[in-house]
Amino acid sequence: MSELFDLAVAFASQPVPGEGRVAIVTNSGGPGIMATDAVESKHLQMARFKKETITALHGHLPAEANIYNPVDVLGDAGPDRYRFALASVLADENVDSVVVLVCPTAVTRPLETARAMIEMHQVQPDKPMLAAFMGGAKLAEGTRLLTQSGVPCFTFPEPAITSISGLVDYARLRTRPASPEIFHFNDVDRKTVQSIFTRVKKDNRLVLLGSEAAKVAAAYGIHAAHTVLATQPEEAAAKAETIGYPVVLKVASPKILHKTDLGGVKMGLDTPDKVIAGFIEIMENVHRYMPQAAVYGIEVQKMMPKGIELIIGMSRDVQFGPLIAFGLGGIYVNLIKDVSFRLAHRLTKQEIKDMIAETKAFTLLRGYRGEKPADINAIVEVIGRVASLATDFPEMAEMDINPLFAYNSGVCALDLKITIE
Repeated sequence: MSELFDLAVAFASQPVPGEGRVAIVTNSGGPGIMATDAVESKHLQMARFKKETITALHGHLPAEANIYNPVDVLGDAGPDRYRFALASVLADENVDSVVVLVCPTAVTRPLETARAMIEMHQVQPDKPMLAAFMGGAKLAEGTRLLTQSGVPCFTFPEPAITSISGLVDYARLRTRPASPEIFHFNDVDRKTVQSIFTRVKKDNRLVLLGSEAAKVAAAYGIHAAHTVLATQPEEAAAKAETIGYPVVLKVASPKILHKTDLGGVKMGLDTPDKVIAGFIEIMENVHRYMPQAAVYGIEVQKMMPKGIELIIGMSRDVQFGPLIAFGLGGIYVNLIKDVSFRLAHRLTKQEIKDMIAETKAFTLLRGYRGEKPADINAIVEVIGRVASLATDFPEMAEMDINPLFAYNSGVCALDLKITIE
């Protein structure tokens, strides 16, 4: 909430910067380093001054001053030294915005320093200037004057850097193409999805069975492992013969979300006898550990080759609508928490590529330590299809594909969970 209001102040009073090159002027080295760390953490750049700027600073600042970015005008700096440093830095074409730090010393003159900052900001009004007066009551009158004059002033450097980051992000958004490339899928089957949702609601359920979720995915062109529902051991064996061995068995119950925790999954079954035995064992485990759970049968799924495990998820926010998540899947979801997010509405191909590139999974997908790269275009398309499904059906509350196996060519969804309202 505090960041929201800091951004509001910055947007209300400052121009939009050209790029993300930040200059820092300070009278204390420690806060200057803190600000530099914040610049790097927010994916901004420390401005590299032109030779003329460095020469001017070298000629007018004390010999002990740091003339490179961050510029340290030293603890005995008065308003005139700040004024000169700011004039030089703001005039540099390699600088897009400036953060001014003031710490209290015996000779600090907060009111006059604030006036010098305001004067320089008026000379270069097209470059954002933000300040951090780190002295509480000792610097309060300078803080008050800056605020009244439209120069945002904070207690510490980090909020100032975060605000500049928001301005820069907005500047980059404004330069995007006017008509970005948005996915439009003409091969989706909305009627099938609607009929599945209607049937689930009539059954007084909110969670789809795995076999139902697989049909929803297929209706929207999302490749999923072949999954069918069986209610008897012999039926499971017959369907396994049709699908082709090896197969995986999973308990089908809307009340059981973590199936492996209670022995509700059997993998690598390659004969009818093993399928029958696995069916019976799963049922016994469920009745032992969750006797109250309603069980609709056992899902028989084609066992797919191993790939890079990913997760693609969707949750619906009350105000902003469906939110799409992407990251490493399987056991790594909670262990590494490597997930990026975007709003599904009008999600573009470039935004999808950006959200993939933000994650550690991207390193694996590009080919790590000699491995062949995964089919990133297929992953991008699946995310686009999930976003399309979520926007087409407002009654969808949540969706998880975990894991989605990514191969050198293509992808395959193994475990799908869909919840409706």
